[in-house]
Amino acid sequence: MTTPNQADPANDPALEQFLRYLEAEKSASDHTIANYLMDIRQFILQQWGEAARPPFEWAAVDRFAGRRFLASFQKAGCAPATARRKLSSMRSFFRFLLREEWVKSNPFTGLALPRRVRKLPTVLSVHEVGRLLVAPLSEAPDEKDRTGFSACARLRDAAILELIYSTGMRLSEVAYLKEEQIDLLSGLIRVRGKGKKERLCPLGNPALKALRAYLDARELFLAMRGKRVRGSALFLNKIAGPLTPRSIERMMKKHLLAAGLNTARSPHALRHSFATHLLDAGADLRSVQELLGHASLSTTQIYTHVSIERLKDVYEKAHPRARL
Repeated sequence: MTTPNQADPANDPALEQFLRYLEAEKSASDHTIANYLMDIRQFILQQWGEAARPPFEWAAVDRFAGRRFLASFQKAGCAPATARRKLSSMRSFFRFLLREEWVKSNPFTGLALPRRVRKLPTVLSVHEVGRLLVAPLSEAPDEKDRTGFSACARLRDAAILELIYSTGMRLSEVAYLKEEQIDLLSGLIRVRGKGKKERLCPLGNPALKALRAYLDARELFLAMRGKRVRGSALFLNKIAGPLTPRSIERMMKKHLLAAGLNTARSPHALRHSFATHLLDAGADLRSVQELLGHASLSTTQIYTHVSIERLKDVYEKAHPRARL
């Protein structure tokens, strides 16, 4: 909970204006805005302490303060990606303040970003994906359940996993999906991704079949509860409320365990697998970029490295003179 001593945007005019700018001009998502606000609040606490009250003296912040802020996360052992994001947040904030003449310089300009450590994404094999996708329907139904939720949940889980692998959607995109975004007749889904950007993703036949089965079971479940949901989240929990991203993560771990797979895998591993399997089958990089909703092609290119590593692995195992 935000206290009056913290960076409450209602009490700091510069921060309030910046948040409006992010929402109106940059079309930033709620998640992105929350990250900016968290990073700026951390800087405020370090710079002025818990006793400081808005409005804050942004013009008094110098390069030494910027260096201290960056060094504090490096000393704490934060991952380079975390430190980069926090520095990027502050740099963007002060760039805005400079543009709006709240400050005369940007104290975060010129600070070296921590070197990015880029790990190859975790990918499931086609066989492993197949085992995971059938796991929900292999689960025995609860015969004592009189609400209809047990049968609905099995079909829901199968639909979610099929949907992620069929479209490459992000976890948050699936969790906040609405029925109106899906066109079962044309086999297309309208996805709202980062920066509130929309893209169209085709649905494979197994995903379409799984979605239809879930929607039928959901209607029965809601009817038994005397409810009718329209315009809300597509995937529901046992009290007919929206399923959260964390619930989807727990659901996948459950089915990974049932399928005999590594339970450390996350729903994002299905997104990675979607992209890698497309490239392995000959899909072009630009099409995969569009399907994933990446703003930059360089973000998508990491999957080419995954495919190359897989090819090298196959080569070393199969070629008679690979290891001579």
